[in-house]
Amino acid sequence: MSALEGEHASLAAKFEVIFPHLDERQRRLLIGAEARSIGHGGIRLVARAAGVREATVSLGVSELDSGEPPLGRTRRPGGGRKRVVDLNPALRSALLELVEPDMRGDPMSPLRWTTKSTRNLADELTGRGHRISADTVGDLLREEGFSLQGNAKTIEGRQHPDRDGQFRYINERAKSHQDTGDPVISVDTKKKEIVGPYKNGGREWRPEGEPLQVSTHDFPDKELGKAVPYGIYDLAANTGWVNVGTDHDTAAFAVESIRRWWHGAGRAGYPQATRLLITADAGGSNGYRTRAWKAELAALAVETGLHVTVCHFPPGTSKWNRIEHRLFSHITMNWRGRPLTSHEVIVNSIAATTTRTGLTVHAELDTDTYATGVRIADGQMDALPLNRHDWHGDWNYTLRPEEYAQVSAEPDPFDQPSPDLAWLCHPALTGLPPAEWDGLIATLTTFHESQREAELDNRRGHRPRVKGDGGTGRRPILTLADRLLATLLHYRLAMPQVTVATLFNVHPGTINRRIRDIRQLLDAAGHAIQPTENRLVTLDDLYSLASTAGMTRPSEIKTAS
Repeated sequence: MSALEGEHASLAAKFEVIFPHLDERQRRLLIGAEARSIGHGGIRLVARAAGVREATVSLGVSELDSGEPPLGRTRRPGGGRKRVVDLNPALRSALLELVEPDMRGDPMSPLRWTTKSTRNLADELTGRGHRISADTVGDLLREEGFSLQGNAKTIEGRQHPDRDGQFRYINERAKSHQDTGDPVISVDTKKKEIVGPYKNGGREWRPEGEPLQVSTHDFPDKELGKAVPYGIYDLAANTGWVNVGTDHDTAAFAVESIRRWWHGAGRAGYPQATRLLITADAGGSNGYRTRAWKAELAALAVETGLHVTVCHFPPGTSKWNRIEHRLFSHITMNWRGRPLTSHEVIVNSIAATTTRTGLTVHAELDTDTYATGVRIADGQMDALPLNRHDWHGDWNYTLRPEEYAQVSAEPDPFDQPSPDLAWLCHPALTGLPPAEWDGLIATLTTFHESQREAELDNRRGHRPRVKGDGGTGRRPILTLADRLLATLLHYRLAMPQVTVATLFNVHPGTINRRIRDIRQLLDAAGHAIQPTENRLVTLDDLYSLASTAGMTRPSEIKTAS
């Protein structure tokens, strides 16, 4: 080996060891010093040993010969590769055009209807001639004040003109009750939870790599069912009471939850109380349009001797209900990241909820079964000891603790239409003469009883039977004849289900289910509905046809109140 080759190998070994510990400028000064110490031919020798260009070595020699003091930085100001946004001034405006919040960008851009991720933005810009990476897109967006954000629930829809006035009215009633030592409670149904080994939002501390294993699908378990937490929050005591139901969220379930709270905590906490104020949402099982809610509260008032006053929040303002912020949010935080594998887990997790401000919560399981489709007739509503307030009597009312005449709630014959719907049986609407109508009803009744018994047998295998399932008890929301009339109006006369629901004074979802049930019975009976050329889109169309056919109809359609 020649002396030159030996020196080259020695320098290469030295640079290999020390270069990883130096920055760019330090490496340049080192190779410059080595080249200057070697003398003639040093630049070429050092460049080969270091694996850099000779110009880089020459630059290092020049920096050493200049005698300048240390810079305190790797590069001189303005040194290094130029930023892509500086080389391409149009890039920033092109990027901002794609991420305009009000979507005023190019209507032909593929990003108009896709996720505006940094990768997608980079691909779109590159396709427009602005070559850029996803990381650089992220840097530019942050410079322009953008950040990753989700959706914010702030749009409340059309506001009722008396919204603020109702809030003030609720506050005045609450202060009046609290000043006299009477309880004020906020009530609502928390989101229904499916019971079983299912994913629950949130995280909790666990050994690394050992997350709780849950099911990949969230299909409800037929055996475990669901949990329906109905909450009562006592504003003055800062306590919560949660009745965890296992059946349906009905008005009877809501009032039973309040009844349990009163007997379990309210009566002891307010022994001198003569009044109870309930603040509730406008909809759901405790909605201001729900007749069964008022009827159940009337029974509670008689039982407890309390004047039960209800003040509803205006529609669309449920987030202002105190129970949402004072109780339900803390329950959700307490069981975050924990699969709700059983009703016991749910009850215990709710009962363990506390806050630093002193909130305590009682929870218990309610395994009773609550019938759906309960219908309160006009006579029953008129008999209730109910006083509507002068200010928005639909939202604010009081049930007096007085015995009232119990109007018979015996169901109409199931094979006959409800009295207020009987006028719809005219052949001009049904297409059936009276004899054929009676024969079809008799056939459907037989099929309905068989279908119903089969469903009950299936239910009795794993859950209790609803009290009164044998045909006595509370009136079904629609008789079999009512359901057949709804089906004929929809399929024979093309009346929309929403219009049928308005006519029958029920929810459109109820009409949809009942029409589906009748179609199954009609298929089993081999009866086909023949559509007509008449199309009844609105109730006015129906009334016009009824007038033409000489039918006598009620002068007023009564709604729930």
